[in-house]
Amino acid sequence: MYFAALLARTEDGWEASDTELDDVETLSDLADLAREASADDDTVLVLIEQEDAWFGVVRVDGEDDPRIYVSDAAAAARSSYGEILLTDELLGREPGDDGPDLDSLDLDGTEDGEPEDADDEDAPGTDAAVPHGPVGDSEILDDLGVSEKELRALDADDALSAIAEALGASEVLETVR
Repeated sequence: MYFAALLARTEDGWEASDTELDDVETLSDLADLAREASADDDTVLVLIEQEDAWFGVVRVDGEDDPRIYVSDAAAAARSSYGEILLTDELLGREPGDDGPDLDSLDLDGTEDGEPEDADDEDAPGTDAAVPHGPVGDSEILDDLGVSEKELRALDADDALSAIAEALGASEVLETVR
């Protein structure tokens, strides 16, 4: 089960709104959605969680590029919403480097059977390039009262509540949960 919410900082504090991510296909779409939630180019946080598996924070400050933190990249890679956050840049890959080029593969006609290295986690086509554990900007919330150490220590099952509490936005987040 997923939960996604927008927290927009205003002059009067934080405003929360739940958000539907069904029409969001890229990080750019998500950033545009966040920018729409802020009238004055203030900070907007997109908080996403998959129950007991992973959470992600996307921070959009005006027209700046979004900053991203994902608590467990491997778990997020197995979900459609997580794939939006796991950009090539975040994972340290070259854009479009989704695996080996077909020209570099040894296609000798024996591909129909089980490959000899089926248990090899570094074999092409596996998630070996996606690390287990956190990726992204772990200092994303430092200036808002959540240190890198605190962010990395959060469990996926209560992370969004803990972040909202540290921001002084727990009541507004609970209204949309």
